[in-house]
Amino acid sequence: MTVLAFDCAVSGLGVAVMRDGVRLASLSEGGRDQAARLLPAIEAVLADAAVDRRSLTLIAVTIGPGSFTGVRVGLAAARGLAVGLAVPLAGIATTAVLLAQARSRDRLVIAAIDSRLGDWFCAIGEGDAAPCVTSARDLAARIAGRPCLVVGIGARALADDLLAAGIDTIVEEAAPDPVALARLAGDMGVNGWHARNTREGLPRPLYLRGVNITLPDGARRTVD
Repeated sequence: MTVLAFDCAVSGLGVAVMRDGVRLASLSEGGRDQAARLLPAIEAVLADAAVDRRSLTLIAVTIGPGSFTGVRVGLAAARGLAVGLAVPLAGIATTAVLLAQARSRDRLVIAAIDSRLGDWFCAIGEGDAAPCVTSARDLAARIAGRPCLVVGIGARALADDLLAAGIDTIVEEAAPDPVALARLAGDMGVNGWHARNTREGLPRPLYLRGVNITLPDGARRTVD
């Protein structure tokens, strides 16, 4: 199984190529303009891994929550590659990737993505924990004083709020790791994703709220 996995749902982008669970090549880049940089990055990683795109057996991509533009760019590229190469497409929640790469055995793990609207996209626990929109205050009440590890880009701000609420909190600033994404996708296998794509269609974006847009007059509003 040869997996091409990439993420640009939160900030910057990450790309990895894995074969039978072994990383062949990967890269991570900060910044914006993922629409212009994603396909060249994929091409570079495939070349570094010495993998021809026609030998790929699975494409994996993060589906959100995250930036509206980043999620759409990643999914559009992934859908195009999957259809063009006739391989299954694995769609994994961004928070699930963050949970999978967190390193804690004795703390509650919280994946956190700043919504930039005064609250957070979070998932609590392990594996397929469902993401939700929450404030720091509501999250503190929900975890009921349990020691926790907060992981994600910009997660320090949330960790500081939890500390202020009396929660024993440590933080791991981290972007979604495309290697962790590839491994999560590989758990279901090529046949599993093929069956899911056949049953449900190709993965769709995971949005936890309407999209915040700027109108021509400069006003901002949220639309479904």
